[in-house]
Amino acid sequence: MDHLIFRLAIALAIGLVVGVERGWRERREPAGSRTAGVRTFALCGLLGGVCAALASALQSPAILAVSGIAFATVFAAFKYREMVADEDFGITSIVAALLVFALGALAVVGDAAAASAAAIATTGLLAARGALHGLLRRLTWLELRSALVLLAMTVIVLPLLPDHTIDPFDSINPRQLWLFMVLTATISFAGYVAVKVAGPEKEIIISALGGALVSSTAVTIAFARRAAAGEPAPLLAGGAALAAMVSLLRVLVICTVVAPALLATLAPPALAAACAFGLVGGVMVRNAEGAKGESSLGNPFDIGPLAAFAIMFGLVSALSGFLLKSAGPDSLYVVSAVAGIVDVDVPSLNAARLAGNGLSLSGAAVSILIALGMNALGRVGFAAAAGPLGFTLRLGTATAAAAGAAIAVLVLLQGL
Repeated sequence: MDHLIFRLAIALAIGLVVGVERGWRERREPAGSRTAGVRTFALCGLLGGVCAALASALQSPAILAVSGIAFATVFAAFKYREMVADEDFGITSIVAALLVFALGALAVVGDAAAASAAAIATTGLLAARGALHGLLRRLTWLELRSALVLLAMTVIVLPLLPDHTIDPFDSINPRQLWLFMVLTATISFAGYVAVKVAGPEKEIIISALGGALVSSTAVTIAFARRAAAGEPAPLLAGGAALAAMVSLLRVLVICTVVAPALLATLAPPALAAACAFGLVGGVMVRNAEGAKGESSLGNPFDIGPLAAFAIMFGLVSALSGFLLKSAGPDSLYVVSAVAGIVDVDVPSLNAARLAGNGLSLSGAAVSILIALGMNALGRVGFAAAAGPLGFTLRLGTATAAAAGAAIAVLVLLQGL
């Protein structure tokens, strides 16, 4: 009995939560002029729970089905009269009432947590009516098409691709390549949305720091393409430098988890380079505040450049696999240099895994530093290929400063 009372209370609360939103929206209407408000929606939820409890106790699902049909008929009839009087064609309240009844029943005979979560999501969706309608009014066909393409790339194409290597060198994984394309497109699209909501300065920092948690190379390419489209190069170059800083810190975190003994050798130069990237990038972003009005939003992302980069990524991966297969473990430095052009996580994890297991700690640290250095040069190369000269020169300046800081720390450590 206590268990049933608790579930009925959840059913009542479900209706109450939705009813508060419905009542708040119509709070200025005269009493008795609306079909349903806070109390009615709360009772709808409780009614669904009671009907489900009766159906379960009498082992007759027909009770719940008949009750649901009767409830829908009565509620729709009263709502129809209200709609005729108000000359309104919206049926949101009818759907909400039916959903409250069903969720109340689910809370009693099904998963109460799922019913509660669905009720909260429903209330949030109802409350976001103004924001959603405003978004639809501002949404362009180009933005809608890009969002649909991104969803298709993620939900339809990605699961269909094989998640294993398909080349003789065990290096090309179609799903990983496509996932990188999705990642780059997502960063571009998220930046496009953020710049419309927050403005260029805040958007650059959000996109750079958030996107670099996965791939600073993808951030750099996305920013380079935006600079080529006419957006302020100093601001975007500063963001790319901040993304490079996050990339270095991310590798340090990975090594801390996999092989903490590497930090004694790896951390000082990597932290010095990260500080240099952060300092130069922060100055660029701050000094570019006046360029705010120059931003020009174009296509959120294009498939062509993304596909070209994915092909390049696959070729580099294949070359790395070939070197590892043909030359063996002694080619680790070369493999790290090649693989590091487009990605630092794979060579860093590989070196950290081998540290102390056939590879010295200093050798593993040097291998990771090579990958980091090649990745920094690779970002500059991708910037030159995808962006304007101004963007490339500024990112190159930040990269040179980071390299100088890392080398200075290494020289200092050697002297000690």
